[in-house]
Amino acid sequence: MEKKSFTFNEIKLKLMNYCVYQDRCHAEVEQKMKEFLLIDEAKEEIMLYLLQENYLNEERFTRSYIRGKFYIKHWGKAKIKMNLKQKQISEKLINSCFDEIDEDDYLKTIRKIYEDYYAKQSGLKEYQRKSKTIKYLMGRGFEYEKINDIFD
Repeated sequence: MEKKSFTFNEIKLKLMNYCVYQDRCHAEVEQKMKEFLLIDEAKEEIMLYLLQENYLNEERFTRSYIRGKFYIKHWGKAKIKMNLKQKQISEKLINSCFDEIDEDDYLKTIRKIYEDYYAKQSGLKEYQRKSKTIKYLMGRGFEYEKINDIFD
């Protein structure tokens, strides 16, 4: 497949639009830049421009990612953290941004998912239903300690 060539300014505009459409992290922008045949100096100049003009902001990305994955997809902190690490976000930044999740909402979400999933388990013994539900919640990224706290 033949690649279409763009001017430096066209590429810069495309990357600006890419960042405006949705918050992005550095890794996503660098991945997008690979689509264009750019020399290293051009990549650095575009990256610097995106940072200076606040199109690219790692903290804003991390905060919106955490909010979205928790409040919309109902992921637990462990799964969110793992996915952010895959996007090369620093552990320190991830931990400082977890204040986006209200602790009461977090516990309510665990309880609701637990009750919904637990109710669907039929034909099993009590301990099997409970262990299967706990495994499900852990798969969604919720911490075992938090799950256990709810039922003590």
